[in-house]
Amino acid sequence: MSRCLVKGIPIGRNEPVRLMGVINCSPESFYKSSYVTSGIILRKAEDMISAGADIIDIGARSTAPGSPPLPERMEIQRLDRALAELDGSGIPVSVDTMRAPVLERCLSHDIHAANDISGLLDPDYARLLADASLPAFLMASGDRPGDATTLGGTFTALETVSSRCADTGIHDYVLDPAIGLWIPERTTDLDWDLCRHFGEFARFGRPLLAAVSRKTFLAGPEKRPPEERLVASLGLTALLIAKGADVIRTHDVAETAEVIRTASLVVRRT
Repeated sequence: MSRCLVKGIPIGRNEPVRLMGVINCSPESFYKSSYVTSGIILRKAEDMISAGADIIDIGARSTAPGSPPLPERMEIQRLDRALAELDGSGIPVSVDTMRAPVLERCLSHDIHAANDISGLLDPDYARLLADASLPAFLMASGDRPGDATTLGGTFTALETVSSRCADTGIHDYVLDPAIGLWIPERTTDLDWDLCRHFGEFARFGRPLLAAVSRKTFLAGPEKRPPEERLVASLGLTALLIAKGADVIRTHDVAETAEVIRTASLVVRRT
């Protein structure tokens, strides 16, 4: 397996499982409790690092099903304000955006990775990454973010993303199998299928990101709201670590750090 380096932090190839803490600058988020207002971004990031996060992932645009569209200029403004609070802090920062102009603006700040749910669908975005030698977390996407509707389609989408990387000269990246209801055609059955077969995504020889924190498929038959999905998130996280997850993206850093510590002792990833 190839390794990926984010601000000197090695990911994959039997390195410790890394924890990516989510800072959400979007009040439209599906999980309202995760919203962080400007002015306290640095304190929140420092708290997450103290609680066990390795990388902070900052986003300003909700991508949950049914989310209202956000103008590009507003996403830039939100991220600009948030990143300005972290400049010079030394904290490893990833920016969660799939828009090239937004990424271009973020490159004027201290960022160390990009999280692209469109999997380099935009050639301009890919060129920015390559020119900046910026590591990336790239989600399985064909023509739209997370548009695979079957397990086989997910493998095909990840092959497409890997090909985009090769074509653009991007070598430092982590693959994300795209667990979640990204498009209306997807079902929670697919999410469970992706989790069952998570270990098979290792065939691409890249580190793997597991992003299941409080997502819809964890609601269960009771249709629990996001605020009541922590226990399910943590239990599934432990299982995905056993299946080879190299990075866990979460809203709940302290609790997830304990799961990673415990599960890593079993799978010998410490």
